[in-house]
Amino acid sequence: MAGVATAAVAVLAALTACAAVAAGRAWGTTEDGGGGGGNRTASRGVTYDGRALILDGARRMLFSGDMHYPRSTPEMWPKLIAKAKKGGLDVIQTYVFWNVHEPVQGQYDFGGRYDLVKFIREIHAQGLYVSLRIGPFIESEWKYGGLPFWLRDIPNITFRCDNEPFKRHMQKFVTKIVNMMKDERLFYPQGGPIIISQIENEYKLVEAAFHSKGPPYVNWAAAMAVNLQTGVPWVMCKQDDAPDPIINTCNGLICGETFLGPNSPNKPALWTENWTSRYPVYGQDPRFRSASDLAFAVALFIAKKKGSFVNYYMYHGGTNFGRFASSYVTTSYYDGAPLDEYALYQEGPMYNMPDHMVILCSVKSANVFILNDLENLINTEVFLGLIFGGLVPTGRNLEYATLLICLIWQPTWAHLRELHAAVKQSTEPLLWGAYSNYSFGQQQEGHVFETESECVAFLVNFDKHKISNIHFGKETFQLAPKSISILSQCRKVVFETAKINAQHGLRTAQVVQPLNHVDRWKKFKEPIPLVASKTSNAGNWLFEHLSTTKDETDYLWYLAIYDYKPYGNGQLVLNVESHGHILHAFVNNDYVGSVHGSHDEHGDIVLKAPISLREGQNSISLLSVMVGSPDSGAFMERRTFGVQKVSLYGETNKIYTSEGSSRAPWTAIDKPMNLSLIWYKTTFDTPWGNDPVTLNLSSMGKGEVWINGESIGRYWVSFKTPSGQPSQSLYHIPRYFLKARDNLLVIMEEMGGDPLQITVNTMSITRIYSNVNEFSSPSLLRREKHPAVHLKCQKGKHITDVEFASYGNPVEDCRGSGRSCHGDCHAQISEFVVKNACLGRRKCAIPVRADKFGGDPCPGVEKSLSVVAICG
Repeated sequence: MAGVATAAVAVLAALTACAAVAAGRAWGTTEDGGGGGGNRTASRGVTYDGRALILDGARRMLFSGDMHYPRSTPEMWPKLIAKAKKGGLDVIQTYVFWNVHEPVQGQYDFGGRYDLVKFIREIHAQGLYVSLRIGPFIESEWKYGGLPFWLRDIPNITFRCDNEPFKRHMQKFVTKIVNMMKDERLFYPQGGPIIISQIENEYKLVEAAFHSKGPPYVNWAAAMAVNLQTGVPWVMCKQDDAPDPIINTCNGLICGETFLGPNSPNKPALWTENWTSRYPVYGQDPRFRSASDLAFAVALFIAKKKGSFVNYYMYHGGTNFGRFASSYVTTSYYDGAPLDEYALYQEGPMYNMPDHMVILCSVKSANVFILNDLENLINTEVFLGLIFGGLVPTGRNLEYATLLICLIWQPTWAHLRELHAAVKQSTEPLLWGAYSNYSFGQQQEGHVFETESECVAFLVNFDKHKISNIHFGKETFQLAPKSISILSQCRKVVFETAKINAQHGLRTAQVVQPLNHVDRWKKFKEPIPLVASKTSNAGNWLFEHLSTTKDETDYLWYLAIYDYKPYGNGQLVLNVESHGHILHAFVNNDYVGSVHGSHDEHGDIVLKAPISLREGQNSISLLSVMVGSPDSGAFMERRTFGVQKVSLYGETNKIYTSEGSSRAPWTAIDKPMNLSLIWYKTTFDTPWGNDPVTLNLSSMGKGEVWINGESIGRYWVSFKTPSGQPSQSLYHIPRYFLKARDNLLVIMEEMGGDPLQITVNTMSITRIYSNVNEFSSPSLLRREKHPAVHLKCQKGKHITDVEFASYGNPVEDCRGSGRSCHGDCHAQISEFVVKNACLGRRKCAIPVRADKFGGDPCPGVEKSLSVVAICG
């Protein structure tokens, strides 16, 4: 092993010596042809220095966003990429998912959602670059961290360390991906869009666990990657000691404060994961990150760390289809990203509520969750009345005809878009200028970049509670709490991280097809095995779950025959300890109890259930259930789960497919039922239009759903969060999975639920809102001279009504109390002006200027224009 490590270091040293050039690190070639980002040049190459990545000899300020091709569908890719480009991104970043591409050793799959080449070509066609994170360990809340399960069966293997069997298989897959990209001419020097690649992933978090086998593995992985000669730089994230020429990068929430910086003055500061929210898990309330907090973090990284590459993880999270989510992770992934699960722009909170607030409401209950301060809950009913203009009654039992679930999102996409424009406007001083910093107090500072002709300043207020007045140059600037102001030419404010001028919106799921006709449903009761079948494994010990099932199913039956002889009068108790996530117990075909764990609880789950036994032989059937496999940690190949192998009959016979369903003994449903371990099926027609389609499963318990044979993922709505809500009740059905009529819906219900309450919904932005102050900075994107309210409905809809409009000082939280929303300053023609500009249009703009409203309604008073409109 020592010889291997020495050779790896020697290779790196040689590569480092030959790669250095005057401008930085050279990775390019000379070749004619077009390429990513819309550049066409005779000399194409990627280099880097201490300030930035260098493309074709020019330093670049790059904004990037993670989108994962298996978490969306090919028909969604063009729209997602186009919206990312419109949002100011230059780069799309993605992992490469080994276990979807090689599910069986030596058998590869690059079709459909797994068509990596098609995904990259679409990015290229739209003029963006690609950051390719080959890994091949990726974590990513993806089952087994992206590693194929068959790796566990390789003799003498230990994952992710200086272990020859693992390195051999890892190198084979990485080489295959690199060669595939080369063959398709997708690396930048070849005319393609890939400008950077990643090897391994956050290895520093587990390196110490491998002791002496950790550092040699890092050096080997780096040398192996560089030796593939891709022509583009390689990075390692969260790897402070990444060997040259690998760039060490930052992952985290606040890299502007936590990143120690590149480990060489010749490497740029790159942020490969700026977490846009917290990935959701079953049993926990969703936690979102505010648009202002994201913008603050990005601006600080650029200013304080001289950052020149920022990637949002995720920019679009998408859906964990099938069984690919890792342990306890929900099917919906990063729904709070700038582009939500359905590829809708992430809009923001209604009626000028604090931008860190998210309201979740349903027909049964409503709760408000605040990411930064979860214990501070506000009066829900007041805000529901505020949103719906009094249409929703107060009290906890809320009824509203078509609105089943509403989410008031943050204006993340549009706010970051303005930030990107403000930063790009000052690319010259940021990438070539001299840097200086200033202190204006204990929690206030300034960062200045200046060339002979250009200057940009970042004024920072870290104080979370107080406004700060900073004297800079010849002027005084007022900074909101925890905010950064960007000053073009070090004089004019062009962006403020805490001031949200972007449109906010209300996302609603509207029922288009109730599935409440009992005659349309069929059921099939999953048989509880009482004796082992011929395909079962038998032994005097308990088989480990994952090793037995090869991770091909979530379910594993354990069967035992117990010969009982009565003795005494005490209560009999079944006591079972399991490494699994859920355990259901049956005695002589009767259900006796269940137990489950959670994401944050470590250790075994224990079932203690009182039982009754008959004299003689008794059948004990235990169903062990996994809710995803682990995605991280050291020695993953040694992880054990579970307590004779028998999987579910319905899975084995694929009764969720059209062919398999036709062979199953389905029976009619004659009344609402709440049965466990039961399969349901029905059909439905595809909703008209282009709005995203969802299933509302709030009436169900736990299981999995298939549409026309495609799994749209696990559900677990019976596992309530501390607030009493399910972590997820709406489940995305991509239109890619649907046909016009008679779509087959099959559900495996594990714990009990009512399928007659399931509904097919469409998702859309129905209500939009904007509030802009007269002293706000005009949008750089629109090159306006004055601030303006901009309203825009999603494609296919237009503004049908203006519910509220006021130019003056409108009250922010009035509708819940029934008072007028107009403040003591209000231009009477406000509504007329806005309706005249907006009704019947998809989008409109109204300047926040007194002359547009018949003159100044109240001289000397600071004014805003506030508008609420309906899209239909």
